[in-house]
Amino acid sequence: MIAPTPATDSPRDSYRATADTTLIRGACPHDCPDTCGTIVEVEVSEDGQRRAVAFYGDPNHPITNGWLCGKVRPYLDHVYHPDRLIHPLRRMGPKGSGEWARISWDEAIGEIGDRWRGIIAEHGAAAILPYSYSGTLGLVNMGVSSGRFWNRLGASQLDRAICGAAAEYAVEATLGARWAVPYADTAHAKVILIWGHNPASTAPHFMPFLKAAQRNGCTVVVIDPKRTRTARTADWHVAPRPGTDGALALGMAHVIISEGLHDEAYLAAHTVGWPELRARIMEFPPARAAEIAELPVEDVIRLARLYATSQPGLIKIADGLQRNHMGGQTVRAILALPALTGQYGVRGGGLAYSTSGYLKWDGEAVNKWHDCPPPARAVNMNRLGAALTGEAADPPIQSLFVFGSNPAAIAPNAALVHEGLRREDLFTVVHELFMTDTAEMADIVLPATSNLEAPDLHKGYGHTLLRYNHPAIAPLGESKSNWDVMRLLAAEMGFAEPWLHQDADAVIAEVLAATAARNPRLAGITLERLKREGQIALELDDGAPFADGRFPTPSGKIELYSQRLASDGHDPLPGYSGKFDDGRMDRRMDRRRLAGSSDISSGSRRDDGDPNDSRFDPGDALSLITPAAHHFVTSSLANGPSQLRGEGAPFVEIHPADAAARGIDHGMMVCVENGRGGVMLRAVVTDGVRPGVVASPKGRWSKLFGGRNVNWTTSDALGDFAGQSTFHSNRVWLRPVEE
Repeated sequence: MIAPTPATDSPRDSYRATADTTLIRGACPHDCPDTCGTIVEVEVSEDGQRRAVAFYGDPNHPITNGWLCGKVRPYLDHVYHPDRLIHPLRRMGPKGSGEWARISWDEAIGEIGDRWRGIIAEHGAAAILPYSYSGTLGLVNMGVSSGRFWNRLGASQLDRAICGAAAEYAVEATLGARWAVPYADTAHAKVILIWGHNPASTAPHFMPFLKAAQRNGCTVVVIDPKRTRTARTADWHVAPRPGTDGALALGMAHVIISEGLHDEAYLAAHTVGWPELRARIMEFPPARAAEIAELPVEDVIRLARLYATSQPGLIKIADGLQRNHMGGQTVRAILALPALTGQYGVRGGGLAYSTSGYLKWDGEAVNKWHDCPPPARAVNMNRLGAALTGEAADPPIQSLFVFGSNPAAIAPNAALVHEGLRREDLFTVVHELFMTDTAEMADIVLPATSNLEAPDLHKGYGHTLLRYNHPAIAPLGESKSNWDVMRLLAAEMGFAEPWLHQDADAVIAEVLAATAARNPRLAGITLERLKREGQIALELDDGAPFADGRFPTPSGKIELYSQRLASDGHDPLPGYSGKFDDGRMDRRMDRRRLAGSSDISSGSRRDDGDPNDSRFDPGDALSLITPAAHHFVTSSLANGPSQLRGEGAPFVEIHPADAAARGIDHGMMVCVENGRGGVMLRAVVTDGVRPGVVASPKGRWSKLFGGRNVNWTTSDALGDFAGQSTFHSNRVWLRPVEE
């Protein structure tokens, strides 16, 4: 039974529970570090039907503090959207034709099982690829659902490197763990560098803490090629060329060392590789760094002095910073700055990236590796299009099962992804709430539950609260949770292991107990207590992260020189390579596929793949960045009426000088293209982006806007560390077009 929150917890008189309503605690499941606490008001009809009538932030959550962002505030419109999928469907016409027939769950699961048994007999289970990501961040409906069944099946593994792989690798190799300064500790900072990050849109509950620090005299600097919502509130906005942040950090380090602003005693006591790094830093005097970053040299010097002399100094980064060819080394260079100035372990100083390192779920409890066949090959999710069109050839991918993601909209090199999804011999199953771009290409579509309809456990990566999500209403129609589908598939495939058939609460209890056995921070935290109290904060040591001067690295110190990187074939020192996207064509693509001259808006390719195409003059190229939309969570919620109204029509921002040079006026339709593909967008002429840069937010559903989005231009090349995506290493060409 769900223990309802007392009516007095309601933050608004207009939503105070009555005898006919119940308040249910939950957690926002979407990909945001804030992982907000929510309250759902539920009315129960005379016939016992439960309907959610209000949705808002839990005032007893120390981060949410009673308010939600504009993305999820209208969540009930999402739950009760008239386009919700509520029955299983089978494709009847050609892929993408929109011709469907309703079928039963028994028919759907039976057909999936029959097709998979045939594929396994001919090619082996590695010919089946599950593809999932952050449609929900729940322990059960993402973590366990992405592991147990697929491992038992022996399917291909998914290398989940689209978001923060390079930064995670860099932080753990350098500091040993992803530990972060609590939001509240920003009150102690004297300077905060928000670097390649826009928390106003992607971590909104950090913003009140940031503004409070400013009112307390803290100087806030935003380093970003675009004047974001966060940058508009900063004391100083620094706009380097995309992908040059590593050179900027090394240039700052040069100034700090040359002017004696570094902490030699701290470096000697707490780092490995300081002499080697010092030599590397001397290769990047401020003039060179300024030239690379295309900034005034005075700004490099001023920024270095400000950071080094205003202590405590905090650097806050997120994942957009490292989605380029040099992302991992960029993060490594930035991580060196708090080491140079002795800021790690200082309250209000150091690094704010992720709190994920405080609690990692027990991998065996989540995945059951020991009870499964040896892991099959790994397919990098950034290379999905290439994998579906032949790169994964041994065996070829014959079936794709997608849940918690919409790769046709969010994966790079979308033309190649769409080509792969159109394969008639590819058996594709999509488990979704809506008929997304990816679902349109499926053979079987299964209806999924919303967060209000399934239990789960959530942990933040911007704080250290655990929050249980009580289901508030019954699943709509015939929708089922991710985990319930995995249980059905396990039964269909004849897998009898009990851990494939537990209900969600049993899974949570097992993973909690297994993790608590090795992590004392979970002492006393049980499923029963979480269900009763709603949320529990992890017990952390007093003081700032690394306050005791010890780091969970092999050396126990900050590893400026990383043997782990050296062993993995990387430069063991932070550096800058200057590698950028060519953009004119993707030389891995079959040139015959690129032939054709149809207009770009029709969905066929216009370019002929010739790198010498006159439209692709290197001197006219612009760097395209694809920041987070303010109203979507990547592609999640991107079909919501209020979110679409808030975001407006698809657009690209371009600097006035770049627009004038190309004959582009504000509001004009432009073609944004390169050798991978192109998209039609509305031009927004603004000095909010620096010269040489254009920006278009990610996350649009192609089906809602002419069949394409900005990912028809982005590259599926991999970054320097951990198979990282390179969305922001992207050169494009813009030209005006007729309406």
